[in-house]
Amino acid sequence: MKNKYIILSIIVCLGFSFQSCSDYLSVERYFNDRQDLERIFNSRDYTEQWLANAYYQLLSFNLEIGHVRFTLTNYSDDMIFTEAGAGISFSNYKFGQYGPQYGGNAGALISRPWDQSYEGIRQASIFLQYVHSGPEITEEMYQDLKGQAYFIRGYLYWLLLRKYGPVPILPDEGIDYEASYPELAYPRNTYDECVKYISEQMLLAAKFLKSNRSSRDASRPTKGSALAVRAKAYLYGASPLMNGNSEMAAFVDDQGRQLISQEYDEEKWAKAAAAALDVMKLGEYEIYVAPKRSTGGLWGAYPKTIDPPYHPVYSEKTWKDGGWSDIDPLDSYRALFNGDLYVSENPELIFSRGDNQLNDEYGIQSMSRHQMPVSKGGGWNCHGITGKQCDAYAMHDGKPFDRNTSLKGFTEYDGEYPFLRKDVWKEYANREPRFYASVAFSGAHWGNTSARDANNRDFQTFYYYGEDDGRKIVSTDDRWIPTGIGMMKYVNPKESYMDGTPYPKVDPAIRYADILLMYVEALNELTTTHQIAAWDGGETYSISRDVAAMKDAVLPVRLRAGLPNYDQIGIGDPYNNPDELRREIKRERQIEFLGENQRYYDLRRWKDAPEEESQMIYGCNTTVPKEYREYFYEQVVVPSVQTSWSMKQYFWPVAYEELKRNARLTQAPGWPSFD
Repeated sequence: MKNKYIILSIIVCLGFSFQSCSDYLSVERYFNDRQDLERIFNSRDYTEQWLANAYYQLLSFNLEIGHVRFTLTNYSDDMIFTEAGAGISFSNYKFGQYGPQYGGNAGALISRPWDQSYEGIRQASIFLQYVHSGPEITEEMYQDLKGQAYFIRGYLYWLLLRKYGPVPILPDEGIDYEASYPELAYPRNTYDECVKYISEQMLLAAKFLKSNRSSRDASRPTKGSALAVRAKAYLYGASPLMNGNSEMAAFVDDQGRQLISQEYDEEKWAKAAAAALDVMKLGEYEIYVAPKRSTGGLWGAYPKTIDPPYHPVYSEKTWKDGGWSDIDPLDSYRALFNGDLYVSENPELIFSRGDNQLNDEYGIQSMSRHQMPVSKGGGWNCHGITGKQCDAYAMHDGKPFDRNTSLKGFTEYDGEYPFLRKDVWKEYANREPRFYASVAFSGAHWGNTSARDANNRDFQTFYYYGEDDGRKIVSTDDRWIPTGIGMMKYVNPKESYMDGTPYPKVDPAIRYADILLMYVEALNELTTTHQIAAWDGGETYSISRDVAAMKDAVLPVRLRAGLPNYDQIGIGDPYNNPDELRREIKRERQIEFLGENQRYYDLRRWKDAPEEESQMIYGCNTTVPKEYREYFYEQVVVPSVQTSWSMKQYFWPVAYEELKRNARLTQAPGWPSFD
């Protein structure tokens, strides 16, 4: 593969450089000292270092994808974790036993994102008060830095809103810490007020930010980044949990004001669709596809392309003409996540924090190691997926997987079925390419081609009882996957933690596939036409349930996956039925965004979590040894990773210490207050 320069995230680079100046730039020391602040912001170096500290608050406990110790919300009804020392067990997490009353690591996991976000908001607010152009900062640089600070402030509020629900919006000019105690207390704003504020911050950011970045600055936000966050906020505000939800009538502030809208407003969906359209009309982004590979070994890291089943509409057209004849669907999807692409090489990435692996404890690289086998991969073998998620993947022709009619028995030789080696259960045959890019089923192939020892390259891993990576006869740790179904979405086919090379991963915080599916989801909910102004006021959109527009938006996501559009599968046309299309979009998001910290929040905003997250978790029967292997694949309830649902799990609780500090702050529904 061609040599590449590893483009480090500007966040990471500046974050490290900031540490050496942390005493000098202490907010506590200089917050009320205007003279010193002005001296700091007369220096380009210190100005950028101040902003870097605000950027840093997007990492650690505010990572959206990474180690479970920092991103609990990455695990819903689709993914499971079992490692010891994560701070909280999967069962405790899924039974809601992680509130402030539990203390310890469980309490810290819940409270730290709150503290970190408001620290970053404070840093960004000070920055916006004092940053200015001058001898060391050109007017162009000043405008861009200001746009970045607006973005950081808005993005941190977005992260808070998604986790904790309606939160207090602090004064933009900061807090006067010399004020009386009652004046320092702030109530929660309503959800709609939070969405409006985030939208305003992102519009300000978009006004100042550049449309695109150089390779060196690829992890700084752009105009599209700001508009995409605005679209996300609008979509959540339009969703059933927040739009006319009487079940949240008891969620109030200290004055009894209801924080969740009690009246349904269809126009919120139109605003969400228009906001997504704002991003689409920029023309800066497109779905990434990898070219078709005509050569390659069957089991190499990059094998010859396996074409999707012939389809009269798509098989003979190129990607640009609306087909898949010249692309590799497997590589097109997996390269987005496994380190083969850097930020500047991926036209689908709208916002990324680059390589966010600051240490071994968190980041995408850490998460991928937890997915890899112990025996030959040097991984931790304790992150897997549920039977529900495994079954959600479609067949290679786009039709739904049906366990009752699926193939049974084992493959007899390598390559009998595309993507499968010998001795693999045939239920895993003939599935869509995203399945093979994401699911480490028993008998899946691991490349590990960077391993120096040939015995640690090009191998299969089985999860039968007593196998090296299966449930142990005598087990003293958690290094086995209770569902018997692993995950490999973020694993590079070359990397090895045994005796080879780990590969840095790029954070896909917001990508264009999300914008396209958000646009379709919002249009699908409309019953009339709405006139919505574009973000810059340059035009007015007529937003309605436009079937042609929805088909056009879904198609690139499906084609990249080697799948026909919904109306071309041969089982009906869901575009003519909002309920059917809603189900298709929900399933599409479940597959497309596995492990991207989306499913947890999607289920909540749709109000599907009470049903989906209360279901028993199924998987393979990991008590079955190899000699009785056919029984391993009979799905059974997995008692060690069970879950339940209660209304309090819609939003995270606020820590007792915060409730004590802020007398006007109310607790989220269902969670106890300190008094």
